[in-house]
Amino acid sequence: MTTSPGRRRSATTVLDDRALNRATLARQHLLERTDSAPLDVVSHLAGLQAQEPQEPFVGLWSRTRGFRPEMLDELLTERAVVRTHLMRRTVHLVAADDAVAWRGRHDAMLRGRVLTTYRDELRGIDTTAVRAAGLAVLADGRPRTMAELVEPLRDRWPRPPRRALGELLVAALIPMAQLPPRGLWQRTAGVRNLSLADWLGREVEQVEDDGSDPAGQRLLRRYLAAHGPATSSDLRAWCGLTGLPAAVRAARGDLVSFRDSRGRELLDLPGAPRPDPGTPAPVRFLPAFDNAILGYRDRGRIIDEEHLGLSVAGERVVLVDGRVSATWTVHDDRVAVTPLRALSRAEHRDVREEGGALSEFLGTASGDVRIAADG
Repeated sequence: MTTSPGRRRSATTVLDDRALNRATLARQHLLERTDSAPLDVVSHLAGLQAQEPQEPFVGLWSRTRGFRPEMLDELLTERAVVRTHLMRRTVHLVAADDAVAWRGRHDAMLRGRVLTTYRDELRGIDTTAVRAAGLAVLADGRPRTMAELVEPLRDRWPRPPRRALGELLVAALIPMAQLPPRGLWQRTAGVRNLSLADWLGREVEQVEDDGSDPAGQRLLRRYLAAHGPATSSDLRAWCGLTGLPAAVRAARGDLVSFRDSRGRELLDLPGAPRPDPGTPAPVRFLPAFDNAILGYRDRGRIIDEEHLGLSVAGERVVLVDGRVSATWTVHDDRVAVTPLRALSRAEHRDVREEGGALSEFLGTASGDVRIAADG
């Protein structure tokens, strides 16, 4: 794999979708699987979207050599990684260190999104009082479901629907962890919540801002390491934060810049992988809501416009030559692939081979891969 040197480039250098695709695949460990430990992979990726509890296992398998489900189970039970509401108010699987470091920077966004979603139901509510009441319920250190958390508050706040009040508490006002066994391999379990402080044994870091948004700068650099080159709009689409211009301005002197084929500025880290656009890309099976796709506002580097709906509908997809070219599911105990375009004979062979490896990982009984007629 060819990586460009770390010299600063002019903003007039243009990177087309093919070049951006290969950069994304390289940084997402989808061009070549990594030998890194799963915790390091989760950290490098700046988290994996995880509202569907089983999906991160496939995401890590597609990126990590020798990955076994018990590796992630161990990280969850030993509290090295945690499931929590974070970017875009979505449940993410993130390293515990990142949850502690990043949650404070996301607080205003999380609160604003819940209050907007339940604008009528929560109008005029005293969020400070609700937070204090929720913390009082959790003071005994016992994990609780959303219903168990909300019920003691009903006498004081009888008007808001339970769902609205619960979302306000668990997704916005109190940094929470969703505890195992939820998120463990092939386990079905409801959500039990405990504060991050109690689960991890340390408080969420307070945000200190000298006007340059140091927390935002750290997020920017971590995002570019896993997703760059990217626009500032891509960054906002990934994390859901709007107040990032100060961070971009402060970090700009340490970054390199390019242009995409539409003339938009792309920011990147010096020396980060930007492989030759002609680098071959292997077939990869991605889980639902994978950040290799959802981590951008403009997803044209990896998925065609007519298939954009797949990325938000929870469809699992197959990358062929680096682009979304099929969907997949498990049906009748076998991996079933539905192409979105005509696949060549060689591509059929590669999809079947990688699908067979996925079948073995998932433990499907037949081990067979069924490929439907080409789309």
